[in-house]
Amino acid sequence: MTEDVLLKGVRRFEWAKTHMGLLSEVRKRLKKERAFEGLKVSMALHVEAKTGVLAWTLSEAGADVRLASCNPLSTDDSVSMALREEYGLDVYAKKWETRNEYYSNLNSVLDLKPDFLIDDGGDLIFLTHTKRKELLRSVKGANEETTTGIIRLRAMAHSGELEFPVISVNDAHMKYLFDNRYGTGQSTLDGIMTSTNLLIAGKKFVVSGYGWCGRGIAMRAKGMGAHVVVTEVDPVRAVEAKMDGFEVMPMEEAVRSADFIVSATGCKDVFTGKHLDTVKDGCILANAGHFDNEISKEALSKASKKVEKVREFVERYDLTNGKSLYLLGEGRLINLVAGQGHPVEIMDMSFSIQALALEYLSKNHESLGNDVYNIPKEIDEEVARIKLKIMGVKIDRLTASQKKYLTDWKEGT
Repeated sequence: MTEDVLLKGVRRFEWAKTHMGLLSEVRKRLKKERAFEGLKVSMALHVEAKTGVLAWTLSEAGADVRLASCNPLSTDDSVSMALREEYGLDVYAKKWETRNEYYSNLNSVLDLKPDFLIDDGGDLIFLTHTKRKELLRSVKGANEETTTGIIRLRAMAHSGELEFPVISVNDAHMKYLFDNRYGTGQSTLDGIMTSTNLLIAGKKFVVSGYGWCGRGIAMRAKGMGAHVVVTEVDPVRAVEAKMDGFEVMPMEEAVRSADFIVSATGCKDVFTGKHLDTVKDGCILANAGHFDNEISKEALSKASKKVEKVREFVERYDLTNGKSLYLLGEGRLINLVAGQGHPVEIMDMSFSIQALALEYLSKNHESLGNDVYNIPKEIDEEVARIKLKIMGVKIDRLTASQKKYLTDWKEGT
């Protein structure tokens, strides 16, 4: 049985590696230059095949790497085993971690006394600023992968409590325009369908939040035949959603006819106890945000007379008002709890940016203050150029006269 699990993990890793051509190109140069020789890197990312390829890439370029999960339910156990036993990486992660196991594993990767952190959601960085403050003497900087983490870290920087520079991988164009939109869109629908085996077409599908993740989910649900409703607090994004062809309304109104409700906001209490009296009986609740606080499990539990696991990733809450609601994946990221996360080609771009951002940070951390920094334009464009090459796509270049026209205000007259 153990051999079967190991083989499954190796196959998933090798499949991802084979289809991550962009990261392969980046890895060749970093390995040749030994770009990370002697560096200690602690990582907290979703432990699955694509993440494994990133960790292996950093190791191939000379880094001493330790990897933990950034979510208690998002680890692929077969890949975790393969990374340890076949590829010699230090991995501290398993699926269905308890809260204590989760933080124990984060602390285990921090025991490396890292030079740099690679984080997803900010928990690793948060730990170094609270319970592991002794590490602030050695940590030179960090990369942050996702929107939720960047929100936390910008708040830390604004209050003057961030103790080292952080690169916002999330805000790279070659990350959020593709990872957040196409990656989250496809993988969220994949997770929902895997966990429920229910039809999307013809259903009322409510998406809360119309950032890049939310619009990706809305786009994919619409493409599968759902009637999509968007809820928002941002007036500009609400106008965008309306002009993209979606209904827009408050959550309290949307829940009345919702067959599915998916949150993708990065904020808490998107669906709470105040919605329970009017929500449609049989509604399915799922979360695509990083933390499991967008759908209030506490409110669901308090209002329920019975909670029963009815499928591997589905819990039914029988409410005291006679309705039943279904919560997917314990309210955690459904695309990784029940699915395999974003498509390989999407993470090929995101993790290439991660590797190049680490290289940039290792070379420039001394000149950076304790703040959150966007990815340099040169890294974004390098990744885009390699991606176009892999896709076999050629584009035009500006002529000398066009460049002059764009930079000389007199040229327009």
